[in-house]
Amino acid sequence: MSPLTITSRDAATGPVLEITGDLDYATAPDLRTAVDGLTLDAGQLLLLDLAGLEFCDSSGITTLLAARNLATRHSAAIALAAVPANTARILRIVGLDRVFTVYPDAAAATGSTGPAGPGSGSGSAGQGVSLSQRNGPPGSVAEGL
Repeated sequence: MSPLTITSRDAATGPVLEITGDLDYATAPDLRTAVDGLTLDAGQLLLLDLAGLEFCDSSGITTLLAARNLATRHSAAIALAAVPANTARILRIVGLDRVFTVYPDAAAATGSTGPAGPGSGSGSAGQGVSLSQRNGPPGSVAEGL
């Protein structure tokens, strides 16, 4: 088990949370607290950088959705960056690949490099890559979310 570490920083596009370690039943409340403590303005992008994520269970997925709900309430966008393959697979299976915009890394999401390609979900201006585009056909469970 790896401890969860959440590092917050600001980018030109909005807040970035770098999430490392295990995001599970025991640690998901920590991410929820970090997300709830953010100042998020309309039009900003909340980026969750998952490059260091080692494990994510259903509690972690629920917390990612809670972050999306917060962004929506503030008329902001949300995107995920550097989603590990095992987590991308889970998101695809439950249909959340149609909800989140995904970037290959945080730099691409924050404009340090160009966008990765056409996107889907609730990301900024349709940029980024959907999980289904990167890893096969989309799931249908979450249609209508």
